Formats: sequence, C-alpha cells, structure tokens
Amino acid sequence: MQNIIIRFARLALGLAVLWQVQACGPKAAIPADSQPTQEQAAIYPDYRDIVIPPNIAPLNIQVTSEGDAFVGCIAGGGIQILAAAGADGKLEFDAAEWRKLLEQNKGKDLAVTLYSCRGGQWLKHPAYSLHVAPEEIDRYLFYRLIEPSYELYRQLGIYQRDLTTFEEKAVYENNRSFDSINNHCINCHNFQNYDAGKRMLFHVRAAHGGTVFVEDGKVTKMNMNCDSVLSSSVYPSWHPRRNWVVFSSNQTGQTFHVVNHQKVEVVDFGSDLIFYDADAHTLTNILKTSTDLETFPCWSPDGKRLFYCCASVPGLAGKSTLERSDYISAHYDSIRYNLMSMPFDEKTRRFGPPQLEMDCAARGKSATVPRVSPDGRYVLFTLADYGQFHIWHKSSDLYVKDLQTGQIRALAAANSPDVDTYHTWSSNGRWIIVASRRDDGSYTRLYIAYFDRQGKDHKAFLLPQLDPEYNLLLMKSYNIPELSRTPVQVSEETLRRVIYDDKAAGRVTYKP
Repeated sequence: MQNIIIRFARLALGLAVLWQVQACGPKAAIPADSQPTQEQAAIYPDYRDIVIPPNIAPLNIQVTSEGDAFVGCIAGGGIQILAAAGADGKLEFDAAEWRKLLEQNKGKDLAVTLYSCRGGQWLKHPAYSLHVAPEEIDRYLFYRLIEPSYELYRQLGIYQRDLTTFEEKAVYENNRSFDSINNHCINCHNFQNYDAGKRMLFHVRAAHGGTVFVEDGKVTKMNMNCDSVLSSSVYPSWHPRRNWVVFSSNQTGQTFHVVNHQKVEVVDFGSDLIFYDADAHTLTNILKTSTDLETFPCWSPDGKRLFYCCASVPGLAGKSTLERSDYISAHYDSIRYNLMSMPFDEKTRRFGPPQLEMDCAARGKSATVPRVSPDGRYVLFTLADYGQFHIWHKSSDLYVKDLQTGQIRALAAANSPDVDTYHTWSSNGRWIIVASRRDDGSYTRLYIAYFDRQGKDHKAFLLPQLDPEYNLLLMKSYNIPELSRTPVQVSEETLRRVIYDDKAAGRVTYKP
C-alpha cells in the first residue's frame, strides 16, 4: 500500500510539473488568462519610456523579475510583435517584424506589455512606452574595445557596428596572437564629415608607431614626430571640407590613487595645438605656450571656428619636462580647463585670437571634449570637478552651450550619477552617443540619447545587443564612439600590411 501511495505521489508531482511547463511554456502568444498586477516588471537594459530611432536594431530585453516564463508584446499602429522566453527572461524580437513595426510608427508611440508566469499563473504587468522618432540615426557606429587595464594594451581593437542590425566587424585589431614584440596601441579614430568611407585616421603607438590615414581606399602611415612640436599628435579633428587636421600635441602621464573612488588620473603636463596639411604633409604650431594647456580641438561644421579646451597653469613657467610632470601630478585636482574657441580664415589659414566660451574654472569646473552640432547651433561638452580626462571622473556630465543665445545647461535627462563623457553627434544632430559608466561604475558602455528640434535632451538608452546580457558579460570597455553614414572601405588585412611596413612610413615636415 505504501509503495502505491509513493508511486501515485510521484505521478501527481510529474503531472503538476508538466502542467506548469505547458501553462508557462515560452510560446510567443499573449496569455489568455493573465491577471493584471501593479508590479512593474524589472528589465535590463532599462528601455522603459525612451525615444528611439526608426532604424535601430531590436531592443531585446531580459526580464529579471521572478518568473518561470515570460512574454513581451510591442504594439502600435495596428501592428504587434511578440517574443517569449523561459526562466532566463531573455526576450528576442524578430528583426523583420521589428523593422516593419518601426517603419509604420515613425513619430508615434509604441506600447510594451510584459507578462510573467509564476506557479502556473500568468501576470500582466503595467505597460510602458517607446516613442519612435521621425529622424534616423547614422547607420554605422565605430568604437574602441579595450580591457580596463593600466599597464598594458594586450588586446584591443577598433570596431564597426551596424546599428540597424547586430553586425559588428573589426576594422583593426592590434594583437591577435598576443605577440609581445609587435604589440601596439591604437587610438583616436576620426572621420571627416561622418564619412568613414572617404577619409579616416587613427594612431598606432609603440611597435609600428605612426598615424594611419585612409583616403578613398588608399592607406598610408605617417611618422608624425617632429622636433619643433611638443610631442606626438593626439586628439584629432578633421576640417569639414579640406584635407586638414588639427591635433593636440600632448605630454601625458598617469597617477594612481591609493585610496579614492576614482581609480586613476590621466594628466597633461604639456599640450599645444598643431595644424596638419595632409596633402602637403606639413605640420604647423597653432598655439605653443609654456603655461597654457590646450587640448581636444574641434572644428565647427562651417570650418570657420575651432573649439578647444585650455587650462592656464602659471606654475609651469620655467620648469623642465620632469618638473612639469611632478607639478601637475601634485596639483591634479586644481587643474581646470575652460571652453575656448578661435576664428579661422580658410584663405590665409590663419587663426584669430582665442575667445572664452565658458569660464569653467570660475565655477569650480573643468571642460573637455567639445563637439559642435552639425547645424552649428550647439557645442556639446562635459564638465567635471577638475582635469581633462573625464572618463575616470564620476562628477562628469554632459552640457550644451547654445551658440545663438549663450545659454549653458546640463543635459539632465541624458546624464547619470556616474561617468558620462566622450560623446558624439549624429550627422542630423538629433542623436547623441555617450560613453558612460552608469551600469556598474567600472566599465564604459555606449548610450544613445535623443536631442529634439527644440534642443531638449531625452533619456539615454544602452546600445542594443542580440543577447540582452552581452554588455554585462563583455569584459571590455567601449570608448571613442564615432558615427558615420558609410562603412570603412578597406580591409583589416590591408591596414595591417601598411602598419607593419615601417620602411614605407612617410614623414612630415615642420612649416613655421
């Protein structure tokens, strides 16, 4: 009798489990018997109540609330798409259905409703909205992926992401085989007029060092070292029409905190602005000063003004290079950069006198990375408590200056309590991409924010991935986001061949 009871109990348990699996199975259908609940479903990434481009890849999410199975429904304009998930909560929407939904709902709201199954009972959570903007974002996003290390650049690369899909390809990776002899850093990729297929550049440091230029598919490497300039060329900005690039020339170093919530400080102990004619291969000093640190140049879209950041440090006067490094390291938290600009005459190639755009130091703040909107109306930059390398500064936030009215304000909706910096505009000026540590305080990830025609910023959302957990599991940081209307037109192997051919590297000449 006891054996019969045990067998019956096991059978009942098995049937109960089978019923629960059937009741909560991951089928892409709206549960007919769901019960409404006021509990908001917890999701990652946070795509709740945001504005999105009409050409963005699907916003797949992971429901992290309690549940055995989940269903997501996105509806608008008489169309709805569904996705289902098991206990892992990962909802992946069909790409073709998603594209059709967004195309039919430009300028409109979409309603997102999530369902979770707990113990055989389906719950219907409160809906939230996605607003589809009428303006698209540039199709291609470029960025560097780098391990958050301070000693070695073991393996890193520049990558091209198609924002309409999840396709990512390597533009160039520095060290596939972890070869210490040929190991080199790559950084500061930059394009002219959002056109990576026309003109692009990036730097190579250490082994095979130089600056790589790509123009209409032709690749060259230039040795930019010149005795008459302060140091190697660093942060670039391509003139919007001419084959000219303004760089900062920086002497940089790192200082490490023994006890501090900010792990490392990257400091400039010398920086000037230099002008490079890429046709003539000549370098010219624009500003060469001993007590002013000029960095992060950026052309206005009409090419008639150059924006940059500058810190005045009288204590550097008369000091050697080593003394300058020691002085800045000792005073790092009192070095503050103002937002500046200079007029430019294209015919004479002459820059006018520096003009103060914002006296950040007077406010106890420091500016970095100015970027002018494509319509020339706004200059976007970050402010932090001090310094110029804000990627490690938790106080850094995005700000804009309206160049018509002079008003300066924070992008309150797009900012976060953690690092927000190294940003870029889309070519139509409606989208901003920013590198942020808002997820965990350690890794920088890319966020997209809408900037509407009235100059209002909106909540930023994480770069979408096929697997919603991808960004959390990736042990690398994103930085230097740059948008382009076109893809890179040269292969990685072509770039590698030119980079490794040190004998073929060209040299620049100094032009006083």
